[in-house]
Amino acid sequence: MEYVNPLTGFRLDGRRPNEMRQIRGEIGVVAKADGSALFEMGNTKVIAAVYGPREVRNKGQQINNQALVRCEYGMANFSTGDRRRKPKGDRRSTEISLVIRQTMEACILTHLMPHSQIDIFVQVLQADGGTRSACINAATLALADAGIPMRDIVTSCSAGYLCSTPLLDLNYVEDSAGGPDVTVGILAKMDKVTLLQMDAKLPMDIFENVMQLAIEGCKAVAHYIREVLLEHTKQLECHRGA
Repeated sequence: MEYVNPLTGFRLDGRRPNEMRQIRGEIGVVAKADGSALFEMGNTKVIAAVYGPREVRNKGQQINNQALVRCEYGMANFSTGDRRRKPKGDRRSTEISLVIRQTMEACILTHLMPHSQIDIFVQVLQADGGTRSACINAATLALADAGIPMRDIVTSCSAGYLCSTPLLDLNYVEDSAGGPDVTVGILAKMDKVTLLQMDAKLPMDIFENVMQLAIEGCKAVAHYIREVLLEHTKQLECHRGA
């Protein structure tokens, strides 16, 4: 299958190689959570809810000099359509929960909240590639909504290499093609990489191009998330003024 048209240079979904899918974020979608958000990357839709900082329930897990960050990732039964999904608690879900937790710990100022616990719940409502990145972006928005202090917002995006072409923000069809792909998370203002995952080998020069493309995607997401947060702040100010 030709994932990039050799004549037009367009991908199967009509995008250019360096073009992201449409992204959309919404804050405050779970009423009883301290912070929550919905984030969409194309047809991939993820919801995140944050509870805390609150008292540590299991005292054996309490950390004296910083907050305990917990993360639980899951996929809704209907999220993948006819594609076979794995049961809750499978190895992939556990791994993604760990990746999200470690990525968010890099941005949360945990030392300001000792003896406390922050719970992050992420649920994939619809999966069409890039779920890991969408989860991190949703969690960032939810943490901001909860007022959790962060050193910077962390954003994520993926890029792959198909038909000898670096491709930004892979959808499910492209992701399933078996080519190498790179998932990156960055602290945008600090220009610091907090997540780097690659599932296949690439020559160094190609890897650098693919990674740089993913970083540009992360920066675009960061710009959008800041706009969402700014608009949300303006709405809160308007409500207070009213």
